[in-house]
Amino acid sequence: MLSNETIYSISLTLLIIYVIALVMIFSYALSQLNLLYNYVRAKKKDEKAPKFDLSDPAQVPVVTIQLPVFNELYVMERLLDCMGKIDYPADKLEIQVLDDSTDKEAFDIAAKKIKVLQGQGLDIKHVQRENREGFKAGALKEGLKTAKGEFVAVFDADFLPESDWLYKTVPYFKDPEIGVVQTRWGHINRDYSLLTKVQAFALDAHFTLEQVGRNSQGHFINFNGTAGIWRKECIIDAGNWQGDTLTEDLDLSYRSQLKGWKFKYLEDVETPAELPVVISAARSQQFRWNKGGAENFRKMARKVIMSKNIPFKTRVHGILHLLNSTMFLNVLVVAILSIPMLYIKNYYEDLQGYFIAMSFFVISTVIFFICYWFMYKKIKGGGFTGFLDYIKMFFTFFSVAMGFSLHNSIAVLEGHFGKRSEFVRTPKFNIKSLKDSWKNNKYLRKRPSTNVIVEGLLMIYFAFGMASAYLVKDWIQAEQYDFGLFPFHLMLFIGFGFVFFTSLRSKA
Repeated sequence: MLSNETIYSISLTLLIIYVIALVMIFSYALSQLNLLYNYVRAKKKDEKAPKFDLSDPAQVPVVTIQLPVFNELYVMERLLDCMGKIDYPADKLEIQVLDDSTDKEAFDIAAKKIKVLQGQGLDIKHVQRENREGFKAGALKEGLKTAKGEFVAVFDADFLPESDWLYKTVPYFKDPEIGVVQTRWGHINRDYSLLTKVQAFALDAHFTLEQVGRNSQGHFINFNGTAGIWRKECIIDAGNWQGDTLTEDLDLSYRSQLKGWKFKYLEDVETPAELPVVISAARSQQFRWNKGGAENFRKMARKVIMSKNIPFKTRVHGILHLLNSTMFLNVLVVAILSIPMLYIKNYYEDLQGYFIAMSFFVISTVIFFICYWFMYKKIKGGGFTGFLDYIKMFFTFFSVAMGFSLHNSIAVLEGHFGKRSEFVRTPKFNIKSLKDSWKNNKYLRKRPSTNVIVEGLLMIYFAFGMASAYLVKDWIQAEQYDFGLFPFHLMLFIGFGFVFFTSLRSKA
């Protein structure tokens, strides 16, 4: 039996951990508020950047488009059809299909289509390596050895750039300090399901608020792995593609900016793409992004902090940017400890003053609500009806995001502790409308993730959290029922329930 002093010490320790996690979330919310301020200011600027005049043949540079693909049976033909429509002088355009496929059917489809395009006069090459060393980064690096272009565009297999995409992006490289031009992702299947709506909501926030908010003030942003174009000199100068993290794009972005290269983000240039429609595919993508973020924090944080030629504010934003994925771990800590905190708060009167920190989470939520509204209004439009739709979407997103917190926290911990894992490509589906189905996709995982059971248990745990609003009065003789955390526990219950049942239903 533990003594009262021991129980008090444990309670105090848990409270300290809880407060630290809350403060971390609050710090991240403040950084988002600052990015919103930057975003609003950026929209008022009338920037006149120097540009190439591509109507003058003498100013048209040679461009290589790299298509890193791996077992893309369902979207390969669609991707190559799109490349065949790219509008750019034929003698100044090269396309490399960097094909690491182990699926012979997918490889043969690509080879057949490439021959057709070659017959039409397109300079397109089918490049296959002997091994997948370095995964996507290794493929891009290998292609770069023979790339003809002074500038190198990268598209993943699920992206469908408009025919005039190069005419909208290449001109900005007239500024010799520009190393990358990144465009905003669009979503061709945004309304396919609740899962795609939530993913689109999160990505829209990144591609409006965060990318513009950082880029407009000269803070570090990231190339997003696709739908962007690099100056080849920048890639080489920064140390080329490296496969020691799962987010090679974030890694090269930071190394480039630490070397003094500038990034140009084009919010108004949208590159459509397909969102994962199955939760197993979303899980693998989320795992790679979040683990890679933590790996890059380990790799780059010290360099960012110690860099003397970077303004202090840019360093702060850089560290918080690299810690983006770690916010899932803080959310999970706050969520799990919130139920013990409910009982501690009502039992120890001398600790109640410390629970002022709990208001940080409410304030943080309000900040996120305000920031994301500007994003939503930009993409979907405003008005009273739009605002009501936004309220529903925000709390749905918030709930589902918290439901992913266990899965993403495991990824973050693996990244911070240096556990190596294979680069797992996200399966593509060729889903454009509600009529399209994903069920026969042969690349899908056939059995549920081992985390699903724990997510189901957490759903039950937060159901207990909701019940604790009533139980606290009887169990520890609290003065009254405590509903302060009930909405939080309700969202956690919904979020983990959604992830649990969706995973079981899709067997993923």
